[in-house]
Amino acid sequence: MMACSNFDLVERYLDAERLSFSRNTVDSYHRDLVSLVRFAGDRAVTAFTRAEVNDFVRHLSETGLSPRSIARRLSCLRGFFGFLVDDHCPRCQQCEELTQNPAAAIAEPRIRKRLPKDLSLDDVEKLLNQPDTLSPLGLRDRALIELLYATGMRVSELVGVKVSDLDLAKGHVTCTGKGNKERLIPVGREACKWLRRYQSEGRPEFKAADPNWLFVNVRGGKLSRVGFWKLLKKYVRSAGLSPNVSPHVLRHSFATHLLENDADLRVIQTLLGHESLSTTQIYTHVHNTRLQQEYEKRFPRD
Repeated sequence: MMACSNFDLVERYLDAERLSFSRNTVDSYHRDLVSLVRFAGDRAVTAFTRAEVNDFVRHLSETGLSPRSIARRLSCLRGFFGFLVDDHCPRCQQCEELTQNPAAAIAEPRIRKRLPKDLSLDDVEKLLNQPDTLSPLGLRDRALIELLYATGMRVSELVGVKVSDLDLAKGHVTCTGKGNKERLIPVGREACKWLRRYQSEGRPEFKAADPNWLFVNVRGGKLSRVGFWKLLKKYVRSAGLSPNVSPHVLRHSFATHLLENDADLRVIQTLLGHESLSTTQIYTHVHNTRLQQEYEKRFPRD
């Protein structure tokens, strides 16, 4: 019985997964597995033990690869070895000898959680002032960005707001979040002002506007997530802000600015629609980091 080469096994795995993965993922996995084959040298990958996979992970770390990149490669290895365990090549005795996935129990490297970026109040004001509010589109865009910053909604939640979800008299909006869970979010006076103007002066100018959705595109249909991303990027550029500013950055800014004004963490959790308080607690790290920076900048005896 002949033996498959390590490269043969890699190609067999990728051929089997091409329909499931995007081309970019297949190319990425190919690079990952080629690096494994080179590390293996003359040793068959089907003979790898957990200890040898650990050695490979250690090797990746020593080459300067980030924990996040190593975690992604580990995911690739688990899929590759799992395939070899479950899908033996009938012509290859080595494949039959692999009965357990040696990468299955390898611990993930600790990935340091990135602190969310946020905008200063001045930068938020710059952004909010970009739309031309003399036009219906500008009124819509101003109302969109005002509502996003005033509520911290996810972009999918924002474009999913229906006309019936908004109660300007009471100053709140009903938001449908992950898992179709609804939450009631207060809307500040300034945002309410622009939403009223959009509804009275801007939205009626959109011909054949869908009566259900609050924010519509130029054809009158529901504004899409991609549509909002594009218009926000346009205003980010005109405001001279970092090109990395995204809808999520405004969500982070909402939460951080609330915390800086002594809002209770559980209130912020509810407003953001976080299942777990631990997800919201990352904002305390942002706040504490800023406090440390201010202390080091201002304290006279350093």
